[in-house]
Amino acid sequence: MPISRRGLLQAGALATVAASLRGDLLNEVFAVGPAFTPTSDRKIRIGVVGGGFGAAFHWHQHPNCVVEAVSDLIPDRRDTLMRVYGCQKAYESLEKLILDPRVEAVAVFTGAPDHARHVLLAMNAGKHVISACPACTTLEEAQQLKETKERTGLKYMMAETSYYRWETITARRLFQDGKFGELVYSEGEYYHPMTGGERQALWFRGNERTWRYAYPPMLYPTHTTAFLVGVTGERLTRVSCVGWGDDDPALKENAYNNPFANETAMFTTDRGHAFRGNVCWNLHGHGERAQWFGTQGALFMDGFAGQPFRMLLADGTSVSELPDYWHMVPEAMRYDSGHGRSHPFLTHEFIMALVEDREPAIDLYESLAITVPGIVAHQSALKGGEQLAVPSFDRK
Repeated sequence: MPISRRGLLQAGALATVAASLRGDLLNEVFAVGPAFTPTSDRKIRIGVVGGGFGAAFHWHQHPNCVVEAVSDLIPDRRDTLMRVYGCQKAYESLEKLILDPRVEAVAVFTGAPDHARHVLLAMNAGKHVISACPACTTLEEAQQLKETKERTGLKYMMAETSYYRWETITARRLFQDGKFGELVYSEGEYYHPMTGGERQALWFRGNERTWRYAYPPMLYPTHTTAFLVGVTGERLTRVSCVGWGDDDPALKENAYNNPFANETAMFTTDRGHAFRGNVCWNLHGHGERAQWFGTQGALFMDGFAGQPFRMLLADGTSVSELPDYWHMVPEAMRYDSGHGRSHPFLTHEFIMALVEDREPAIDLYESLAITVPGIVAHQSALKGGEQLAVPSFDRK
């Protein structure tokens, strides 16, 4: 049936009202945060190490940052860093870069097993550090990081992308505003199948194995655990974890003596809540996703199977539109460079923490609270799912 001009006008008016109401509802449910306003002309001189993931950030576009130097052991990756960041000074190793007196902060984006060692080298050389996740892979490294942070007073931040995914920012604001009621149960998932061409690309460089070859899933827990710790600040205190592996030859012989392709953990928090975390390398799924359930509200991330983003509150509120947070970072950085638009926010938070002389949001203590539970979860899986206590590395 044809629609009259009057009908079209009425439909347009209703759509405008609906959009206005939707915007009012978003503003009513939670504040979306302050807009970025320049407060200083100080320039942080950063050195970037690691030309893989390290080339995906926005250091050169932040008004308070200059890329002073770059480094990678592999020449073509060094060239990539120089090109991306417009930097003419390059070093062949992190060990050489940290000797540069003009470098005041270092971005460590090397292989996961090397993170703690490289962070310790940089901090002991007097540099502030941001590193890729995880912060460490052993409890001994966690203790060394804590001791070094407290001895030097330098700032450390883990660049955990799940913390600044826009859905997580939304969950954090809902929690802070009390919209969840009591947040009693949450789930986090990180699925990254290591099969086919992706397996070849990530597990090998030429004929050599990379650090990712048969890497234990729960030693890379942070994309999952940050969905809870990064929202509520809770500590994961106990864990029982189940591991699964098949007849893949990689699981029979690897540098980690790791028999698992997938690990699923049930955690208890210091507030008596439950959290389920999955990290899996071999299943039909992809990406990072979380769900948060409270007594008065719930939030659902969109996902691989087509699940939509949705916020539901007990008063009948239902929101399916994710808020826009671009106004919180400098204008030149307002584009998606990966991991749920988190990279600009990680860049901005670290630089502003140094400019403002404060601890970053994902400081050392939060980083260890996000990382260490996975280390213990893997130990649990190796012991057949035995429930184990997760030690605290918080400031005493």
